Amino acid sequence: MTTATPTRDETRATTPAAPGGAGPLRRAARWWPAAVLLVLVVAPYSTLPLPGLLDGPLGSPGSLQLLALCLLFGALATGYDLLLGRTGLLSFGHALYFAAGTYATNTIMLEAGLPFGVSALLGLLFGVALAALLGSVSLRVSGIGFSMVTLAFAQAGSILVSRDPGGITGGEEGRAVPADRLPAAFVGIENTVNLYWIALAYLVLTLAAVHWAVRSPTGRVWEGIKENERRVEVLGLRPYGFKLVAFVLAGTLAALGGIVYLLLTGGATPQATTSDFTLSLLVMVVLGGSGTRWGPMVGGILYTWADHRLGDLAGSDTIAGLPAVLRVPLSEPLFLLGTLFVAVVYLLPGGVMRLPARVRAARRGAADRQADDSRDDSQEVTP
Repeated sequence: MTTATPTRDETRATTPAAPGGAGPLRRAARWWPAAVLLVLVVAPYSTLPLPGLLDGPLGSPGSLQLLALCLLFGALATGYDLLLGRTGLLSFGHALYFAAGTYATNTIMLEAGLPFGVSALLGLLFGVALAALLGSVSLRVSGIGFSMVTLAFAQAGSILVSRDPGGITGGEEGRAVPADRLPAAFVGIENTVNLYWIALAYLVLTLAAVHWAVRSPTGRVWEGIKENERRVEVLGLRPYGFKLVAFVLAGTLAALGGIVYLLLTGGATPQATTSDFTLSLLVMVVLGGSGTRWGPMVGGILYTWADHRLGDLAGSDTIAGLPAVLRVPLSEPLFLLGTLFVAVVYLLPGGVMRLPARVRAARRGAADRQADDSRDDSQEVTP
């Protein structure tokens, strides 16, 4: 007796269609990123009020400034996930390349007197070169050793900035950019919409670059390195070179984000050089879902929004009127943010973006149990 494997068309013909037209709905759901992008594009033209989410209407300068920061850090977390979620590299020094783009552009513009465009290009090249140099050293070790080396480099960079060598970094105060040194299109409240466009363009560019890299042959090697680096070596490939590519690409995207951050804030601040900044990126990635396509972006947006809005909640009259036992912890934004993060980790393992898959799995499990119960009942009544 021989058995024939049914073809794909036969399988589709014998498989009952999902109720409610699930096929068309699934095809329509594939276009949701384009719909979200369209909403983000038209957001500056909207006067829709979002009480509780934003202080003013959607298109107001204050709301656009917060949204621009959310988009910026969503993109930055997406780039960082190239290391953590795609290649399995836990770096504690990613803030260094973000700060390199910010401080290098700022310093070249103020000290050399070059226009912003040329300074930004040189600052980006400096960030790429720094990532290639330090990555080639850090990747000589693996595991916790790699994490400690990247942390050491980041701490050295943070100390260098705080010491203010030659007065070019501004020390603990940072260094602001005079308004006349920046392009006029990015200066003033009336031009906040242009800063929003820049942040949105950076997000789109980062998502495109990461998506292309992950789907490339190099991206498939990254996946193999994350799963089992020794097996990749057995196949005749050298993991070091592939990991260095991921490191440099992530550092390049971070340096570009630092330049966008310079435009949004009008200066360079030492907070961008600390290891706490990298830990924030780690929290963003875990919050959204490490290794997923949209998770790091969603985590970065949620974390940045919560970081700003919870600060306003902590200083509100509502919190001030509570008993001391509640007022003291709730008046600390970091306590609120940490509590929120712990709740998400416990209630949504795998991140926010894995919630739909968990819901679908639960529904399939419930449907399977119901089918099994129905089958058992039918067998009981059959003589």
